[in-house]
Amino acid sequence: MGLFEQISSDILVAMKAKEKEKLEALRGIKKVMIEAKSAAGATGELTDQECLKIISKLAKQGADSAAIYKEQGRTDLYEQEMFQVQIFEAYLPAKMSDAELTENIQSIIAEVGAAGMKDMGKVMGIASKKLAGLAEGKDISDKVKALLS
Repeated sequence: MGLFEQISSDILVAMKAKEKEKLEALRGIKKVMIEAKSAAGATGELTDQECLKIISKLAKQGADSAAIYKEQGRTDLYEQEMFQVQIFEAYLPAKMSDAELTENIQSIIAEVGAAGMKDMGKVMGIASKKLAGLAEGKDISDKVKALLS
């Protein structure tokens, strides 16, 4: 069962269990996925990798919103947002450790044959696709810069 189907079945479970907040978060994920499936140029199907990218983006946006709510003293909205982020993160694989990230990027650098900072674009293109959902884009970028310089 793919990630899209898993979320659809989890929506049914949440409905039956009357878990309103969880249902809202899952419907939010499914809405964005359906929009991605029907976007111009889309094939009508989403791979699990694309689903992970969508969920990861939603989790990051939620965490950013929660931080703003916390700064403004809106604990009610902060808690609601963080609950949704926890739901999103349940579908994401565990983040890579620093050593695993370094190892993966070193293999990508060797694969591409990158020699210096001028090849950063090539490495980032492959690394972003290969490591989507497994590491933050900023962490990938920082590690590529460190290894190429």
